[in-house]
Amino acid sequence: MNLLFKVGANDLFEDYRLVGGVRFATDFDSNEYLLSFENLKHQLDKQLLFHRQVFKNYIDNSYSIVKTYTHELLASVKYPLSQTLALKGTASFRHDNSVYLSTNSENLNKPNLLKVWGGLKAEVIYDNTRKLGTNLYSGTRWKVFGEAYRQINEAKSDLFVVGGDFRYYLRIHRTLIWANRIAGSGSFGRSPLIYYLGSVDNWINLNQSENPTFNESVDIDYSQNYAYQALSTNLRGFSQNIRNGSNFLVFNTELRWPIFRYLAGHPLGSGFLNNFQVVGFADIGTAWTGLHPFNDENAWNTEVIVNGPMTITIDANRDPIVAGYGVGARAQLLGYFIRLDWAWGVENMKVQPRMFYLSLSLDF
Repeated sequence: MNLLFKVGANDLFEDYRLVGGVRFATDFDSNEYLLSFENLKHQLDKQLLFHRQVFKNYIDNSYSIVKTYTHELLASVKYPLSQTLALKGTASFRHDNSVYLSTNSENLNKPNLLKVWGGLKAEVIYDNTRKLGTNLYSGTRWKVFGEAYRQINEAKSDLFVVGGDFRYYLRIHRTLIWANRIAGSGSFGRSPLIYYLGSVDNWINLNQSENPTFNESVDIDYSQNYAYQALSTNLRGFSQNIRNGSNFLVFNTELRWPIFRYLAGHPLGSGFLNNFQVVGFADIGTAWTGLHPFNDENAWNTEVIVNGPMTITIDANRDPIVAGYGVGARAQLLGYFIRLDWAWGVENMKVQPRMFYLSLSLDF
């Protein structure tokens, strides 16, 4: 839980936009800052953005805790080819300074980990959707992108990422919407990106003792020299890391029904009733390393048991593809769009126990 404060200002003709924000963490030790300036006067939009973040992470198989100070500077330009199609390019500079916390004498003497990255990103963006209400759309939108990064302070460290996200919203009747999404990405290079498949974005897990947010039982191949990590969502019915790797592919489908507004036949005065939705959904996806997800060398396909001097490696025989289905409810409360989902995962053709998700996000 945290507190977010953001303020913005435009000039009279809305040619220039200035936005600043700060997020206060409840531990007063992981605050986040943002400052953005946009020049929208001509057809070529320009933006300069500064971002600072502090977070803690466990490394070296959870024996050490590091506190990472991240500073990012991004410069982007966007050129609209039409009302629905645009090209975007971004140049970035990122400075990561990871400090070992003095949890013991060994960590006290460890030097800081410094990483300085430079990067370029190109995107093609299409969007002809019409907004019928909160989280209700009609039309198509998609984005394809490519990224290239190089660690400036280390010679043999590069990262390349390609991917896309395609969404189609079918208006069945009035505000009854069938929403579909397929998204995937792949990373390669000497310092690739690892994707953790499972769960939802902005998940507020109130019962981590029974349903941990991250699945520790699925192995990770640390020999891959992963530079960064990311979540590949939505895949409801599981915690994060039900599958992992340098590539992922997911498909989501949802039927969204704003029941009170639909039955009334017009927008309602009450914001809660107007935006209340019931949904039915299904997700399917996979994450892998190598040419294809059926490669037996994926780390999640093995289980390692260490007992004294003996180390046993077992073929877990895990199906690379997992799925989930369930029902949910959506509502806007105190300005937040709240999502409640009850999901059953399907792994190795077996239905898993039900999981509950409380999250704060829109769309997929």
